[in-house]
Amino acid sequence: MAFEGLKLQEEVHIPEIITIHYFEYTSTYHFPGESHNFWEFLCVDKGEVEVTAENQQYTLKRGQMIFHKPNEFHSVQSNGKIAPNLVVISFRCDSPCMKKLENLITSIGENERTLLAKIIHEAKKCISTPLDNPYTEKMERSENAPFGCEQMIRLHLELLILSLIRRLENGERPSPTVKSIKKKNDALLYDRVASYLAEHVGEQLTIEEICRANLVGRSQLQKLFREKNHCGVIDYFSHLKIESAKQMIRENQENFTQISNHLGYTSIHYFSRQFKKITGMSPSEYASSIKALSD
Repeated sequence: MAFEGLKLQEEVHIPEIITIHYFEYTSTYHFPGESHNFWEFLCVDKGEVEVTAENQQYTLKRGQMIFHKPNEFHSVQSNGKIAPNLVVISFRCDSPCMKKLENLITSIGENERTLLAKIIHEAKKCISTPLDNPYTEKMERSENAPFGCEQMIRLHLELLILSLIRRLENGERPSPTVKSIKKKNDALLYDRVASYLAEHVGEQLTIEEICRANLVGRSQLQKLFREKNHCGVIDYFSHLKIESAKQMIRENQENFTQISNHLGYTSIHYFSRQFKKITGMSPSEYASSIKALSD
């Protein structure tokens, strides 16, 4: 008996990625709009934005995404209060099933959020063009990119679209990935501690204080955060402070000294050193860079 291969059906085929962006916009950012002959979607990672598609205006909040079909005029702007973080990806795809995503606004689940994170992660390794430049028209390849990066981007993006369409067809709502009891308990503990740190981002906390407030042992806490973030809980807390500082800088309501005090730093000099250590830029350099992108 002769073997005969099964030719796999391909519902979604993406031959080209046009742009991949991760934006950290100011609270006053405004993009006047554009149209182009390829697909684009925008997903709100943090904050919220006002999006216009043709003549319709929408408010998108964290975890929501919108698809813009080819040749659809669209624009985006911050709401004047919250500095948003956005994922924006544009690509070519002529697959018939893409009709189902026209005019779509939807919330994403944990599965889709993970796929988006993987796309950004791979893009940072194989694309030399800055991901936060809104005027990019052609992405450039990085030298010595890890094996298979570009294909991983395409596969993750195709899987994202397949997942969305299947969920739409089945009438399913986005839901977290099913986890084991231990993983679920770890996730609950992590979320509780992360929420606690976010609520106390303006304070100076020790590991002992964090453990005591959350009824968790030091070794368990450190292990949990290293598994989740590849760093200890204090390093995570420092990054959280700097992310808050970046948002405050973008919102342009306080000067650097006020931001430093707001976040519990003992001096502006210590704040500036930690900001540069984590971001690679001083606070003033970061402020100049985001202002240049907004102009």
